[in-house]
Amino acid sequence: MSDRFAILLCGGSGTRLWPLSRTLRPKQLLALNGKQTLLQQTAHRLCHHVPASNLLTVTHEDHKFEVKGQLAEILPEAVNGVMAEPCARNTLPAIAWAVSRIHRQSPDAIVGVFPSDHAIDNEAAFYQAWEAAEQGASQDYLTLLGISPTYPATGYGYIQPADVDIAQSPAQKVHEVARFVEKPDLESAQHFVASGYLWNSGMFVFRASVFMQMLAKHQPEIASVINGLDTENLAEEYAKLPNISIDYGLVELAEQVAVVPVDMAWSDLGSWDSIYQKNDKNADQNVCAGDVISVDTQDSLLWNTHGLLATLGVSNLAIIQTADATLICDRSRTEDIKQLVTLVQKHQPELTELHRTVHRPWGTYTVLEEGVNFKIKRISVNPGASLSMQMHHHRSEHWVVVSGLAKITNDHQEITLEENQSTYIPKTHRHRLENPGDKPLQIIEVQCGDYVGEDDIVRFEDTYGRYS
Repeated sequence: MSDRFAILLCGGSGTRLWPLSRTLRPKQLLALNGKQTLLQQTAHRLCHHVPASNLLTVTHEDHKFEVKGQLAEILPEAVNGVMAEPCARNTLPAIAWAVSRIHRQSPDAIVGVFPSDHAIDNEAAFYQAWEAAEQGASQDYLTLLGISPTYPATGYGYIQPADVDIAQSPAQKVHEVARFVEKPDLESAQHFVASGYLWNSGMFVFRASVFMQMLAKHQPEIASVINGLDTENLAEEYAKLPNISIDYGLVELAEQVAVVPVDMAWSDLGSWDSIYQKNDKNADQNVCAGDVISVDTQDSLLWNTHGLLATLGVSNLAIIQTADATLICDRSRTEDIKQLVTLVQKHQPELTELHRTVHRPWGTYTVLEEGVNFKIKRISVNPGASLSMQMHHHRSEHWVVVSGLAKITNDHQEITLEENQSTYIPKTHRHRLENPGDKPLQIIEVQCGDYVGEDDIVRFEDTYGRYS
């Protein structure tokens, strides 16, 4: 077998898991079925089959530092493989960018592509299917992992396997694909399940050189841009790529496509009901997370990240409570949450983008209170970390150290503050906050001005390469 690589796709916003999943902290960065996040679970799973140094993770620029931080906790060698898209362009450009990097290093490498937000309980079956798919890839087939359906789902695409077997592992066959079917209605889905169709998992295995040949044939525009990408013009060139999925742009056009049927207790965790199904239940068949008190409550998902969630005399509900938004819906309607989120985006768009606690490469900030002309934050800076050298046109800031040691640059002055000491940053002053200590630094920041939005930041110097 040639060199093995894996591409981990870490994009998407996870709209159907609002209000917990939001644009700047989507579901793959959350722990929804255990202590590790979905990204960490997937990366750990993949690196049982490929070296961590051969794992490439494609994410969005907005998530780059969070992704690197989560990978560093479990697989430090995988951090160098993080590739950050300057703009979202769907799965085909993301995969093509990563494959082109692998192809330059090892043209005959066998590459697996996997979403970062799926749950797989039967990992042994997953590895068997991956190895079978590699046999298909070694014969120059683009090979998919097809999930054996457990019910007539209308939210997944389907794959019809052909009677032609191109390879057979000790445990599984590899079939040519007869056809792909988009998300069906219920009657069609029932027919597909009865006829041996498979769910399309979005997992692919192929040879790097074969993928690049297919790309040049079916998507020459993408191939041309991808082959010319470099760090100097990445944002400008990447924006030229079309927004197209690998299914539409390549898989459904390719001549040699195969599928490996697999039953691996798989879920895409795409709705709150699927989260309910995947987690342990108590005696009342409730899934409870966080501080929850329930009386005469059955068959419900009670997920709380802030305060106390109390229920009485209800059943079959999904109740998700965060610091700034609460969702209550029938568990059977969780697939329709996108409609609700569309309305929220119109009226309070910030509630679909940010949590009150926002993660940054240097630590976190939490919005404690906000009103006309003011905002109060709690800022936590990791040991040895620093914010950017920056300036605001519209607001001044008052800083009070709650715990830790703060090194502060305020225009031309540098000072060090300890617990219960404070300083004032006038607007238009260049300033920077650093933590020179070995313990987390916490401050309270009070902003005052005619505008206190997060985009009133001019960065002059930044450890993490962020500039306005």
